[in-house]
Amino acid sequence: MMKLEVCCFSVDCAMTAEHAGADRIELCASQSEGGLTPSYGSLRLARERVKIPVHPIVRPRGGDFCYSTVDFEIMKNDVAQIREMGFAGVVIGMLDDEGHIDLARMREVMKLSGDMAVTFHRAFDMCQNPILALEQLTQLGVARILTSGQQQNAELGLPLLRDLLHASQGPVIMAGAGVRLSNMHKFVDIGIQELHSSAGHTVPSTMRYRKAGVTMCADNEFDEFSHYCVDGETVEAMKNALAMLTSS
Repeated sequence: MMKLEVCCFSVDCAMTAEHAGADRIELCASQSEGGLTPSYGSLRLARERVKIPVHPIVRPRGGDFCYSTVDFEIMKNDVAQIREMGFAGVVIGMLDDEGHIDLARMREVMKLSGDMAVTFHRAFDMCQNPILALEQLTQLGVARILTSGQQQNAELGLPLLRDLLHASQGPVIMAGAGVRLSNMHKFVDIGIQELHSSAGHTVPSTMRYRKAGVTMCADNEFDEFSHYCVDGETVEAMKNALAMLTSS
């Protein structure tokens, strides 16, 4: 059965995705930075309100995936907290300064994760040797790898996704980045069993008063009177399309 994981940047979005038929949630904060560790308040409410599996991301900052000692201490604390709260899985990834999987630290993460399923996120798309990385992550016992096939979007990465799918003897290869209703069939055609999508859109702020000339963001072009949300109708349409594609 094909699975659709929806990337959610709030508990509201996670609840919308669940209601629309998503199979799993990747819970994050900070869409503008590509996903950071959600707050304790978000984690707690997600455990209370969302019944399908929720896998929080553990990523202490934006930028690259080569972390300082302090970064890693934070990450270990977050993994332990997420495990203690009873989440089904965790999403994490780290590289060394040469672009290889940081094996020593990932071994620590695997031990800390206990029974949680570990997804190695798109740090994989920044690694130097994806086939070697696949072998190493298999040995570590990672449950799945979220990847765009080392391209800007997963549709461009289809050739490597196919190779990874054929080579994998353990981790599920989950396609993500630019996966949408219009191109899902291309991933189904090569045998991908799990898809990752934000399935969303930008919605305007509900504020009527909007202070001009003041911004909380260093990027002056950033629109603070809109935010990204999961679109329930899109999630439902994607699930229906997957059902049709896999039954035909």
